[in-house]
Amino acid sequence: MNPSSGRAARTDLVVDPEVAAALAGGRAVVALESTILTHGMPYPQNLQMARRVEAIIREEGAIPATIAVLDGEIRVGLPDEDLERLSQVAGARKLSRADIAFALAQGLTGGTTVAATMLLARLAGIDVFATGGIGGVHAGAETTFDESADLPELGRTDVVVVSAGPKAILDIPKTLERLETLGVPVVVYDSDELPAFWSRASGIPAPLRLDSPAAIARLELARRRLHGDDLGGLLVANPVPAEAEIPAAEMAGFIAAAQADAEALGISGKAVTPYLLQRELELTDGRSLVTNIALVEHNARLAARIAAALVALP
Repeated sequence: MNPSSGRAARTDLVVDPEVAAALAGGRAVVALESTILTHGMPYPQNLQMARRVEAIIREEGAIPATIAVLDGEIRVGLPDEDLERLSQVAGARKLSRADIAFALAQGLTGGTTVAATMLLARLAGIDVFATGGIGGVHAGAETTFDESADLPELGRTDVVVVSAGPKAILDIPKTLERLETLGVPVVVYDSDELPAFWSRASGIPAPLRLDSPAAIARLELARRRLHGDDLGGLLVANPVPAEAEIPAAEMAGFIAAAQADAEALGISGKAVTPYLLQRELELTDGRSLVTNIALVEHNARLAARIAAALVALP
């Protein structure tokens, strides 16, 4: 049992001994997704990023727990050799909530999306999760109904998710409306404007603003006291560092071109986001990848500080 949350961890997960000891001792733990390794970045930048993110979390006094499915096993916390293997594996599945049981039954290997990582982090008893950006409502969803499983997961699974906001390739206003409908608080860290992944500003006012990890931890505790077990996620939107951002006005042209290319090629479903991210990498001559790495590292540091603040509360 994780004393920080008071929730029992599942016994059918393969939890790394260091992660298990940290949870049992009430120490700060930060979950990390693995689709960023399998589908989000090219090798070797994906592996370098994963190692750096885990190091940042340790620098802040927390324990990293990268989550993935390897050969049909749910793994919570990966040793370096498994990070390296996952960063290069061919044919890895992109696993959301709906895909996990199939991967287990078939003995498959895959990276976990935001939705799947939230679910598995909660089952393991981990309270805080760091990612890059969340999925949401895609452009044209009024006809395609293309909406990420991240949104309903945020509506039902109690994990603090630290991101750089919705991915900029999405329809951000519609994504924010869906989060409001689902009852998900959206807290922007130290800014009055919602960030848009590669960009610090989206033109949308912050729904809520908090300026310290301790304040975010107190909000999470207040939510638990108010809602008990009937509690969804808390989304923290952390703007990318100013020196690493690509301004929204500049990104808009790249995004429009990538979306037009995807439509022309008939790309849909789970293939859309990986295609658009890869196309952005090409259109920006690699700048989007540099920004992506910077924002993931920035989110990991804030998530570790929130996790530490949360375990310090009564």
